[in-house]
Amino acid sequence: MSAVDAHTDHPLHVLGALALELRGDAPVARSALAQAEAGELAAHIARDLAALAPDAAQLQLVTVGAHYDPVELLRPGWALHRELDQLSARAPGDATGRIVAFGAPSQATSVGAHDGQLPGALAPSADYFGGPLRLVPFVLGGDAKIVAGVGDRFERELIERGMAGASTALAAQEAFGMQIEHARYLTAHDLAAMTALQYEHAGLAPLWPLLETALLEPDGEAWLDAPPEPLVHYADGEARIALFEPRAWKQRYASGEPCDTPECREKLERQHQHFQARQRQIAAVLTAHGIAVNFVHCASDDAARTEM
Repeated sequence: MSAVDAHTDHPLHVLGALALELRGDAPVARSALAQAEAGELAAHIARDLAALAPDAAQLQLVTVGAHYDPVELLRPGWALHRELDQLSARAPGDATGRIVAFGAPSQATSVGAHDGQLPGALAPSADYFGGPLRLVPFVLGGDAKIVAGVGDRFERELIERGMAGASTALAAQEAFGMQIEHARYLTAHDLAAMTALQYEHAGLAPLWPLLETALLEPDGEAWLDAPPEPLVHYADGEARIALFEPRAWKQRYASGEPCDTPECREKLERQHQHFQARQRQIAAVLTAHGIAVNFVHCASDDAARTEM
């Protein structure tokens, strides 16, 4: 994925990650690396990327000695990658071919260490620790034409031939204290496409267009307006979920259902409970992706879109 400047046609950065597929339920010893170890892992990543696209060696590589859940990378405006780029801008000197790696104090690298262990907003969240796929993000930046060429090549080829070098996988395994089954490189676009497919299999496909808008166009707008799904409006950087009064809910989701016997009312109650569970699920997914959620009281179905 390339972050594109709104005023030019040239990508400014190549956004990607070293994806670490973990083996079974094996424990992970460390969520973050000390500065020296972070630098060593970054050097491995730089060599791999240059082998995949030689011009990448002319770009600045920025990464961090930490691993994250996919939801931590797939947030509005690629927030974690943007944080890496902003922190690297403070480094003095010529950025051409430079490697910038952020690490933690050596005494605070274990799982569950204090959130302030890494600079800026780079600390991995303990809430999403323990998943089978962990990601070490990176940003490549520099000359716009070189960035564009490397970005295009990675978009075409990484998904097919982006395996990490054996030495890189071993270095990550030893540094983080984890058991790695596979290690490969992905662009941010690759990661988004993989997640969209996973969400489709999990029954969350209707939510993906809204998530994609938040990711690619944080200031944009999107609706999930497809009964029986909850009504969700993404705008102004937040997701607004309609909280219907009982009469309005029945009007929208069960207008043809009778409500004149105890059995019918019990059936409607179960249907409403399933709907509320779906609302909570969607709110949890949005929150995991760093999107603020606001429940909006709606007295009628007809006025809901206006109220949101």
